[in-house]
Amino acid sequence: MSNETSGNGGKILIGVLIVALIGSWIYFSTSKTEIITNYTTQVNNIDSAKNALQADFIAVSSKADSLTQQNTQLQGDLLAKSNDIQKLKSTISSILQKKNATDKELVEAKSMIAELNGKVAGLFTDLGKAQEENKVLTVKNEVLTTENTNLNTNLTSTTKEKERLQDLGSTLHASAFSIQAVRIKDDGSEKMTTSAKRANTIRLSFQIDKNKITPSGAQDLYVCITAPNGVSFTEGGKINTREDGTKAYSNKIAVQYVQNAVLPISYDLKQNAKLVEGEYLVEVYNNGFKIGEGKTTLRKGGLF
Repeated sequence: MSNETSGNGGKILIGVLIVALIGSWIYFSTSKTEIITNYTTQVNNIDSAKNALQADFIAVSSKADSLTQQNTQLQGDLLAKSNDIQKLKSTISSILQKKNATDKELVEAKSMIAELNGKVAGLFTDLGKAQEENKVLTVKNEVLTTENTNLNTNLTSTTKEKERLQDLGSTLHASAFSIQAVRIKDDGSEKMTTSAKRANTIRLSFQIDKNKITPSGAQDLYVCITAPNGVSFTEGGKINTREDGTKAYSNKIAVQYVQNAVLPISYDLKQNAKLVEGEYLVEVYNNGFKIGEGKTTLRKGGLF
């Protein structure tokens, strides 16, 4: 009886142990499966979060790159902000490129992406303000350029006019013209005449008036005599005048002018060809300006 009871007790103990062993195996198998499942879930969650961050980072990076490409001439504060954005991009990119980035690093990356978004938005706003300011400055510069151009034009015109007036003021002036036709014979005797047929010389006299501006010294006078037929009387050369273009002159007279003094001028112009009847115009030029003129008329015939 005692042996039978002892044998049954051993069998029961063995059964209990087997049940416990099976239960332990089932427990550990279930726990392992749960651990693997939880780990896989965590990995998937991390990958999903990382992919979402990567997408956000690519989007904001594109905005930053677009701003940089469109504005290659950034300076000062704008350039500093652009450099900060590039540094922040580099830091975020380093985290997202890690294969085993931790949750903490991903949280930091998310925070930095938000910061990057703010910096890009701020730079965009600043660039817009700078562009508007540049437009205003451009308009102001155009106005200033136009004003300066007009000012320079007016100044140039004023300077030229001042020079012209000074030039004109220093130019001599002729008056008291006397133009006479003379017949000079071979023996030197002469007689005044109004007959074109008999005259062979034009006697011209005039005076250079006082001038307080013109300094004393040598002055060239150009006498232009135009016959009634429009032809120059005894052409001696050509001069470029200030107002009448190029003109043929009959004689060039070099005089010594004394400042603020009257200078009388008198000389004869002999013509070998026959004079024609009509009006003769005498014009005197100095410094390119006409300084005086006179006229005389010769008749067709008559004794004297």
